[in-house]
Amino acid sequence: MSTNEKVRVVSTNEAPAAIGPYSQAIKLGGLLFTSGQIPLTASGELVEGGIEEQTHQVFRNLKAVLAEAGADFSDVVKATVFMKDMNQFAVVNGIYASYFGDHKPARSAVEVARLPKDVFVEIEVIASTSVE
Repeated sequence: MSTNEKVRVVSTNEAPAAIGPYSQAIKLGGLLFTSGQIPLTASGELVEGGIEEQTHQVFRNLKAVLAEAGADFSDVVKATVFMKDMNQFAVVNGIYASYFGDHKPARSAVEVARLPKDVFVEIEVIASTSVE
């Protein structure tokens, strides 16, 4: 990691550890950039079930990473949703809305050919946080 004092690695045991050479999130000034979260539990086990169960787990992971940085879903300014099947968009969108409530960050949603561990959904966010 850079020796730049403005850059801080954010890591929590309440979300799965990175499964590659990356961080759960990086905080730079007043911005938090999360890595894409997939439906792994904090202990690293893949959540069984369909798109609903997997999407809820992704949001639990995002919530934990945001909290570690002193943020929550109301601080999210941009979300990117990657889905294996765009036909599941309505399901993912409904779950997404339940976590954000009236807050509506900018968002992109794309269908991809494949995701890590062959999961159905991956989501990353950018949030505004306090400057340290």
